[in-house]
Amino acid sequence: MHAVITAAGLGTRMLPASKEIPKEMFPIPFQGNFKPVIQIIFEQLFDSGIRDFVIVVGKGKRVIEDHFTPDYDFISYLEDKGKTKQAEDLRSFYQKIEGSNIAFVNQSEPRGFGDAVLRAEPFVEEDFILVAADTILGKIPLEKMKINSFLTTEVEDPRPYGVVVVEGEKVLDVEEKPAYPKSNLIIVPYYHFNEEIFPALREIKWEGELQLTDGIKYLMRKGREFRAIKVNDVYDLGNVENYITSLRKILM
Repeated sequence: MHAVITAAGLGTRMLPASKEIPKEMFPIPFQGNFKPVIQIIFEQLFDSGIRDFVIVVGKGKRVIEDHFTPDYDFISYLEDKGKTKQAEDLRSFYQKIEGSNIAFVNQSEPRGFGDAVLRAEPFVEEDFILVAADTILGKIPLEKMKINSFLTTEVEDPRPYGVVVVEGEKVLDVEEKPAYPKSNLIIVPYYHFNEEIFPALREIKWEGELQLTDGIKYLMRKGREFRAIKVNDVYDLGNVENYITSLRKILM
């Protein structure tokens, strides 16, 4: 199975900190370590057995590619300075990188989540896991995520998110950032798709940004059923308020 990790957004909700540092590289104290968000997601997927990755990046995201480039000279430097714990942590990360096939794909302009997914199409075979690199989970429940499924959670104000209407786990409707939400259940950006999502997204007529939820709705109109799997340990890092709230939850 492939994994597609999207990290192409401009990160405007995290300015000014995200002007030079991509929000996907913001550090998080997580399970005893201090790592960038995208590294945590990559390692969780790797530890779940995935070895083929497509990372979609945009302008100013070269630092992500650099972070995923092993630098054993730096490990030697750390060891010479007696920083063995830091050297061991980096070596473990580099071994996972070298045990994976990683392709970086560029989204030249911020044209929406759906367009970022389309950038990965030439590098994906059959079904794949899709993750937006601004949300981490305590554990990714891959074993529950069948094709045409995604994760959800409840929030007090669902208006800034993709909102889901369900019956049990069956998805009845999805809306992107509705002014008047039909539920307080939102999409957590972890999805399992097959190749059908790509032609579905190409069928959408759009202006400004192509939304992934429009592709999901297109497939639902064609008779595809989607499942929503509810999760609780969700850390949304996509804006300043949520980043601070998630840090507090993690530290507790």
